[in-house]
Amino acid sequence: MTKKDKEAEAPEEAAVVEPPAEALARLEDRYLRLAAEFDNYKKRMSRERTETWGKAQADVVQRLVDALDDLARFAHVDPAATDAKTIHDGVDLVERKIWKELETLGVRRLDETGVRFDPAVHEAVTVAPAASPEQDNTVGQVLQAGYRLGGQLVRPARVLVLKWAGEEGRGTAEA
Repeated sequence: MTKKDKEAEAPEEAAVVEPPAEALARLEDRYLRLAAEFDNYKKRMSRERTETWGKAQADVVQRLVDALDDLARFAHVDPAATDAKTIHDGVDLVERKIWKELETLGVRRLDETGVRFDPAVHEAVTVAPAASPEQDNTVGQVLQAGYRLGGQLVRPARVLVLKWAGEEGRGTAEA
């Protein structure tokens, strides 16, 4: 490109450049529109999240109302007219019905004994001596079951943890 060509282009470029006040006003307007659009997006997402949460809660309630109705029927039976085995069987049926629905939702009960103590899913309530070194730091008894929903811990299992104290520790504990 020659010097003459560059000089010919310069006036055209100058014509394209906006005066600073107009450019600033245009950018400010664009900024305000984007800010308003983002604010509307946040409000819409919040509203949709609230609606989705409400629908999820309604789904859980819908799944459990049949079992709750059954439980209410058993709560209002005349104990004099019904034997304990019938009531026990009815309550067992309701428990199975509730667990069927909870398992469908992805709830898992944490109540295994003999497994390694894991502070991420267990809460150690007490400690007892282990009978062998292999039982060291394992769950000896589940005092209250824990629950997991999908990958999220709802409540840790409250457990008794077995600890191996060695042969000398066993002798003093039994004496």
